[in-house]
Amino acid sequence: MIRKIRIFLEMIKFEHTIFALPFAFVGTILGAVTEESRLPSWAEIGWVLVAMVGARSAAMGLNRLIDKAIDAKNPRTALRALPAGLLKSGEVLVFIILSFGLLFWAASQLNALAMKLLPIAVFMTVFYSYTKRFTWLCHVILGLTIGLAPLGGWVAVTGTVTLPSLILYLTVALWIAGFDIIYACQDVDFDRKEGLHSIPVRFGIAGGLRIAKLFHALTAVGFALLLPWTELGWWYIAGIIVAVMLLFYEHRLVKPNDLSKLNAAFFTMNGVLSAVVFLFTFIDLVVFRSW
Repeated sequence: MIRKIRIFLEMIKFEHTIFALPFAFVGTILGAVTEESRLPSWAEIGWVLVAMVGARSAAMGLNRLIDKAIDAKNPRTALRALPAGLLKSGEVLVFIILSFGLLFWAASQLNALAMKLLPIAVFMTVFYSYTKRFTWLCHVILGLTIGLAPLGGWVAVTGTVTLPSLILYLTVALWIAGFDIIYACQDVDFDRKEGLHSIPVRFGIAGGLRIAKLFHALTAVGFALLLPWTELGWWYIAGIIVAVMLLFYEHRLVKPNDLSKLNAAFFTMNGVLSAVVFLFTFIDLVVFRSW
């Protein structure tokens, strides 16, 4: 049982939760303070956490199941649980259904708008896994899907969608899309051979990296645009300065003719960035306000 659990956790890349979960809590805290001048309750935080676990587990399970045949052909992914035979397709399907059930349960405990928007989240989660088969905008669609994490956190505590919540949503979407383009650079040759689509396949690795830089420049703009619409202050500004420095360093690590540091650029830099933005937002809106 322990071995099976480890295989499932590896399949869904549980450690990559650090990308989206901190931003879900940023949306939760920022929404409560901005719209209702309060902090989220522990119950709200708990249900946001449950929703995130369910949504992300379902999304990764779907992606692995839908891409099983593709992963089996790619040397980089051939040892993943499904193509390697460590898990059966039926087991993963049950896992996906249970994960969506967890998401539905969490949304039902929050508010009416969370339930109304749930079908959109489910559709985006399913739709993304097919997009690289027909469009190089797959990275943008991934960003718009994972960006639902902070928007969902906002909706969970306010029951509304407002301009600052949409700014946060699009900012995180651009950040996700940018680093997913960088990650896709390592599979350009395989994707071209299999007829799959991505920005690096369409525009080349150098072109793809330039587009990723543009997306991350717009990410920095999006973080700044939150200031006039919320009660964020100097601690948040300090965190965003650190985040922008991390984005700059991330692009210094990856070059068109040298992808050897891609994993550090993809996982380490973006994992730290997500944690930094959450930490400084928490200090600004929770710790500093309490003082």
